[in-house]
Amino acid sequence: MVTIAIVGRPNVGKSTLFNRLTGRQHAIVDDRPGVTRDRREGEATLAGMQFNLVDTAGLEQAKDGSLAARMTAQSERAIALADIILMVIDARAGLLPDDHHFARQLRKSQRPVILLANKCEGKQGSVGAAEAWELGLDMPVPISAAHGEGLVDLHDAILDKADMLGLTAMLFGEEDADEDDDDAGSADAASEDGFELDEDGVITFEDERDDITFEEEEVGPISLAIIGRPNMGKSTLINTLIKEDRLLTGPEAGITRDAISLPFSYRGQDYKLVDTAGIRRQARVVDNVERLMVGDAERAIQYAQVCVLMLDARQPPHKQDMAIARHVANEGRALVIAANMWDDVDDKQKSLDQIYDRLQTSLAQLRGIPVVPISGLHGKGLDKLFKAVTYIERVWNTRISTGRLNRWLEPMLEAHPPPLVQGRRLRIRYMTQIKSRPPTFALFVSRPADLPDHYLRYLVGGLRADFGLDGIPVRMVMRKGKNPYVKD
Repeated sequence: MVTIAIVGRPNVGKSTLFNRLTGRQHAIVDDRPGVTRDRREGEATLAGMQFNLVDTAGLEQAKDGSLAARMTAQSERAIALADIILMVIDARAGLLPDDHHFARQLRKSQRPVILLANKCEGKQGSVGAAEAWELGLDMPVPISAAHGEGLVDLHDAILDKADMLGLTAMLFGEEDADEDDDDAGSADAASEDGFELDEDGVITFEDERDDITFEEEEVGPISLAIIGRPNMGKSTLINTLIKEDRLLTGPEAGITRDAISLPFSYRGQDYKLVDTAGIRRQARVVDNVERLMVGDAERAIQYAQVCVLMLDARQPPHKQDMAIARHVANEGRALVIAANMWDDVDDKQKSLDQIYDRLQTSLAQLRGIPVVPISGLHGKGLDKLFKAVTYIERVWNTRISTGRLNRWLEPMLEAHPPPLVQGRRLRIRYMTQIKSRPPTFALFVSRPADLPDHYLRYLVGGLRADFGLDGIPVRMVMRKGKNPYVKD
């Protein structure tokens, strides 16, 4: 697929153009400069053309080692990997020294460049668009990313560059039409065996239980979101996994803003790693950009299949760590806890005990969550981490037959019958599993509104114990069966 990178100085509308062409409001947009930091990729379409679009941080002249310099290095990397460059200027503000500086850099790169004069809605920006000739990057294309104006001219400009490079067929997807999907079945190589937990991580378990199946995942990678509070080492872990400094890292807290998705393969299983912004306590989130960052991270959790919650193993689990874990459970996602910075922990047993004790008191409804000590910086414990991810994702896909469930339900009701309500005992007729991911069960009750919560917890606890559903959310919904003596 053709790769097109959007570059330019800060606050010229690069992320707005990215959202316009990808058709999704995923890149964080704000009036202040420098909101985008990591480069973000997405599939874009424009009048039949399909291409990989890269949003980048604003190019700035900065001191070596500073955050701005690291952001600029990421943008320069995007330029080196792109087939076509879209350089965006703010036509209303006119040309600034940074525009001239980076235009010179682009000319030296020998990359095909399309100059876009953004914010030209109506007659605004006509003077700035005329000034853009000074940059020596051919005729500027006037557009308005916010209002969708000028996209026809942008289409023609991209098509001209693609013709020049011999990429027209690829741009319209013609070269990929005859490719086979031979690799679609390779994703199940890592899930041939099951796993069970111990205090060190994960070992295998047998899944030869009658009437219990593990639904095969649809063709495609497992979405794995790396989440946690700020400065927990989320981006460092992903950089170590992909063996590339793809994401910005540093001692500053809160560097990551956008949720960035990256492809990754481990032992034959494909993953989509999602780096997320650190999630602080809601009462402390007062800045609009941070509110958008947290919203992006929560959306990543919502669409993930498994979430890895990063903790700082050098200190006891924080209240906010447990709040994030509860949010994952409420969204119905599978969860693995990674105790990061394990190489810096002096008393390792004490650290593990603190984590398990806090989970027992704050997340008793999710007992059995895998806890894996790792060092994201040095790449230690990653094999156990992915075994835990494989295990919990498989349990999350558990499906139990209706017959097996009702054979299990009968002795449970005999051991602890449902309570009396107004002198009459509630009747539980039968139960069935209505979905997996997470396992969700329907309980048919004579009077659903009167069945107390503690009895539901009793049944859910039995399901966890007898069917090995520890560490994942289990949902129970109540339904009232039809009265066979009442006509519709």
